[in-house]
Amino acid sequence: MKIERTFDIVDRLVKEFRREDALAVKRNGKWEKFSTLQYKEFADNFSYGLLASGFKKGDKIVTIINNRPEWNFVDVGMAQIGVVHVPIYANLGETEYEHILTHSDAKMVMVSSAEFYQKIKSAFEKSGNVKMMYSIDPVEGLKSWTELLELGKQNAGKLKDELDKTKKSIRAEDLISIIYTSGTTGVPKGVMLSHRNFVSNVEGSINILPVPPEGKFLSFLPLCHVFERMVNYLVQRRGCAVYYAESIETIGDNLREVSPDGFAAVPRVIEKLYDKLIMKGKELTGIKKSLFFWAVNLGLKYELNRANGAWYEARRSLADKLIYKKWCEALGGNIKVIVSGGAALQERLARVFTAAGIIIQEGYGLTETSPVIAVNHSDYPLMKFGTVGPVLDNVEVKIAEDGEILMRGPSLMMGYYKDPEKTAEVIDKDGWFHTGDIGELHEHNILKITDRKKEIFKLSTGKYVAPQVVENIFKESAFIEQIMVVGEKEKYAAALICPAFEFLHNWCARHNITFNDNKDLIEIPEVIERYQREIDEINKRLGRHEQIKKFELVAHEWTPETGELSPTLKVKRRFLKEKYMKKLDKLYGYTDGSGLVETDED
Repeated sequence: MKIERTFDIVDRLVKEFRREDALAVKRNGKWEKFSTLQYKEFADNFSYGLLASGFKKGDKIVTIINNRPEWNFVDVGMAQIGVVHVPIYANLGETEYEHILTHSDAKMVMVSSAEFYQKIKSAFEKSGNVKMMYSIDPVEGLKSWTELLELGKQNAGKLKDELDKTKKSIRAEDLISIIYTSGTTGVPKGVMLSHRNFVSNVEGSINILPVPPEGKFLSFLPLCHVFERMVNYLVQRRGCAVYYAESIETIGDNLREVSPDGFAAVPRVIEKLYDKLIMKGKELTGIKKSLFFWAVNLGLKYELNRANGAWYEARRSLADKLIYKKWCEALGGNIKVIVSGGAALQERLARVFTAAGIIIQEGYGLTETSPVIAVNHSDYPLMKFGTVGPVLDNVEVKIAEDGEILMRGPSLMMGYYKDPEKTAEVIDKDGWFHTGDIGELHEHNILKITDRKKEIFKLSTGKYVAPQVVENIFKESAFIEQIMVVGEKEKYAAALICPAFEFLHNWCARHNITFNDNKDLIEIPEVIERYQREIDEINKRLGRHEQIKKFELVAHEWTPETGELSPTLKVKRRFLKEKYMKKLDKLYGYTDGSGLVETDED
C-alpha cells in the first residue's frame, strides 16, 4: 500500500500489521493497550465528531496533550478530514499562548488535563477566535472529548461517505500541521508542514531504523515537538508498537517493564543515563569498581570497523560480559537503537554506548525540515562519531561559501504561516533553505555540524569562538549541568555555569562541606576552587582563544519552565544574558555585583 498522507500509515497498519498493542500507556499502575482496530475506530469516530460539529478542511485545532494514545487518535482524526493540527508545549508563557491561539486562527483547543487547562485558560478567555475547549481527562467546567466521540458514533452511518470522500480529496501537498517553533529568541513562528513533508521524511528514514516490524518503541519526548512526532510516524510505518512512558522521571522503570527495541531522546537524556551509570559505578568497591571503570575507559576509546585491532576487541568482549551487559539490562535488555536529536550529542557518549552494544543514531534537522536532514546509520561506514551521519537519499545538502548548511527537498516546509517575508528570508529563490548552522560534508555524504552561524562570536583579539562546541565539551563534566559561553568583543571567553546540583551535593557530603542552600553553596571557596580545577583541566583540550578564563556559578537550575532553556533543552542566550546581566558584567570587570537584574535571589 502506497503511503502519501500520514493517515495512510494507520490504514496500512489495519491491512498489514494488526496487533493488540499498537499503542499503549501506563495509567493507574497498569499498562493500557489499544489494538490497531481500536486505534482506527477512535480516529474515525473523532473525524465523524468533528464533521458533525461543523469542522471543515483548513480549520485549525490547538492541542496541549501529553504523550498518550489519545494524541494519536485526535491527530489522525483531524488529518483524515483536513483539519490542521496545532500542537503546542505545556510549558510556554501566557504571552506565547495568546500569540499562538490568535495567530493560528484556531477554532478549538483540546487539553489533556486540568493542569494544562490552567496553563492556557487565561489565553483562551482572551482569544476572540477560539470558541470551544475540550479535555481528555475529566476537568470541571470543560466538555469531555468523549462527547465528540459519541457524536461521531451517532453520525457515523450518515457521515461515512463524506469521510471517505474527504480522505480521497486530501493531497500529499495539503497542510496537515502548524508547529510553532519554540526557538531561543523572539516570537514563535508557525511552521507549515504538509503530508508530503512528514511522509517523505519517514520514507527517507525507514530503511535506516534497525528495528523489526514486531518491535516496540518507548516514547517520552513531547509529541508536539517535530522530532518525536516524526519518529512516532516512523515506527508506526515500520509496524512497531508505541508505548508511552508515564513521565521523564519513570523512564528507567518503564524501560525495564516494556523492554523496548528503541526510543528517541535529546542528548541531555542520554547524558543523564550515562551519569546515572557512572554514579552506580562509584558506589562499587574494590575489584568491582576497578572493573567497572576499566570498561568505561575502554568504551571511551572505541573505534568503528574494529579499527582498534583484535586485542582491543577481545577486551571489549570481556567488558561486555562483565559490565556492558548490565547496562543493556538497565535499559530493558532489548535496546537496538537510541535515536538522538534536538541538539549536539557528545562524541564520547556515542562511543561508549556503541561499544556497549547500544547503538546511538545521532541525526540532525529542524522543524522547518520535518525534521531529519541527516542521520547516522547503525554501522560503519555510514556511521561516524562526531557527525550527524549521511544526508537522507531524498534530501539535497550543499555548503555555502560562508560554511552555512543549505537544504532542499520534499521535507522542506511550506513556509511560515502568515509570514511570507520571514519565509523569503530563509528559503532563497532557488529553493534552498538556509539552516543557520555551519557544517562540512565528508565522505559518503556524511554531514558534520560545527556551530550555529548566528552564535559564533568574535573576541576583541580577532579570534572566533564557536560556543556550542565549547559548551558541549564542558558538559562532559559531572559537575556541570548547563553552561553558556560568552565573550563577544571581549578579550577572552568566559562562562556562566549551572552546576549539576545532585552530583555537587554528593561531592560536598563526601568532603564534609555543609551549606544552607544552593545560594550559600556556590559561594563556598572549596566549591569554587573545585570548579576552577575542573575548568583548568578541560581547558587543556581547547585552543587558547577558546579556553574559559573566568566563570560564575548560578544558584538555580535552568529549566524550560523557568525560561532559561527552550522546550528542547537548548540554552536561551538572550534570556540568560538579561537575567544574569550583573554576573556577566562581573566576568569582565564592569561591576563587582553578583545578582540578577531585578532580584538578589541568585
